[in-house]
Amino acid sequence: MNVHGDPLEDVLALVGTASSLSAGLVAGGDWAVAFAAAPAVKFNAVRRGNCLLLAGDVVYALAPGDCFLLTRPIEFVLASDLTLPTVPAGVVFAGADVARAGTGDDVYLIGGRFDFGERAGALLLDALPAVVHVPGASDAASAMRWALEQIEAELRGHPLGSALVTEHLALVMLIHALRLHLSAAPPESGWMAGLADPIAGPALRAMHAEPARAWTVADLAVLATVSRSALAARFKRVVGQAPLDYLTRWRIELAAARLRRGDDTVALIAREVGYGSESALSNAFKRITGHSPRAYRSSLDR
Repeated sequence: MNVHGDPLEDVLALVGTASSLSAGLVAGGDWAVAFAAAPAVKFNAVRRGNCLLLAGDVVYALAPGDCFLLTRPIEFVLASDLTLPTVPAGVVFAGADVARAGTGDDVYLIGGRFDFGERAGALLLDALPAVVHVPGASDAASAMRWALEQIEAELRGHPLGSALVTEHLALVMLIHALRLHLSAAPPESGWMAGLADPIAGPALRAMHAEPARAWTVADLAVLATVSRSALAARFKRVVGQAPLDYLTRWRIELAAARLRRGDDTVALIAREVGYGSESALSNAFKRITGHSPRAYRSSLDR
């Protein structure tokens, strides 16, 4: 039996993660650039030099190799000195392949955005802080540094297919950044907190590996090597839901994604996400979402 599901991979696939790279920023001397709030998840990585980030009311000192993600639409400032007057990013980046601020080139950043589907907030972003700062100096960040080096090489040389390559490399960077953040500061509750838990984690991975399987709490407890009552209590405390409630909600997320992205019949989707009949899926779907699968699909066409 395969019990090595990857909930992070599943969620990123489900929410339709896409990335794009924007122009790099070269800066030096005295400089400060103000960025407007963006609906997408913004990221920047420092490839050379040091600078300061002001996001919300928190200041972060950024060093070479550092990366940050903004998971909410908030304004932010990048600067050599935060007391300096700022220049709007729209002015600095207008028509530039590589934007420039201040004088000199002792600082170089690359940046871009991640776009997600409609369920990203509930499934992923709401569990993360508004600013995810990932220091790049540690040994654990070596894979992220590699991805950033490759992105920089693609942006510098523009070989054939570079846009597609950088998009994929940015997703690699995102996964490594999330891994590092979750390792250093796991959320207190939710499925991401469960991943790091020695008891809830095996049960979570098993349900993601085989969501259509008729799991029981007893089955999951065997994988976690604890009693049924111990698994049920620990899972609910860490994840915030009972194990089978989590399974039901994940199946409904899978079914909803299938309804959004294709024209498979409700009966086929029901079988493939773990329900024995269309009516069984319809009842669960309406209980969780407030709509029947058919009504949900019809609403997408309006």
